[in-house]
Amino acid sequence: VQLQASGGGLVQAGGSLRLSCAASGSLIGIKAMRWYRQAPGKEREWVASITPSGHIGYADSVKDRFSISRDRAKKTVYLQMNGLEPRDTAVYYCNIDTVYKGYWGQGTQVTVSS
Repeated sequence: VQLQASGGGLVQAGGSLRLSCAASGSLIGIKAMRWYRQAPGKEREWVASITPSGHIGYADSVKDRFSISRDRAKKTVYLQMNGLEPRDTAVYYCNIDTVYKGYWGQGTQVTVSS
């Protein structure tokens, strides 16, 4: 299984980006699909998650601005980011956690200028 993240870029404060994470290969026993981010000099932090049953959670720092969704047919998870702020600048990673193991994408850079 490989995860390919895309959609990052440079955006001005207040702008929007949509990240995608496409999975290739067979995914069995999915527990959750998540987005994390890691800013320079900081630890990786959880951003959002969605379960196969549709349960969704967000970090307080992104609640009401970010939206996670998934397309089962395309085996893709999305992160719609609105109202971006400079503090959102980070490398964003997707993660799929299964009952067998977890998988990580390669990361996509998001830079928000003030």
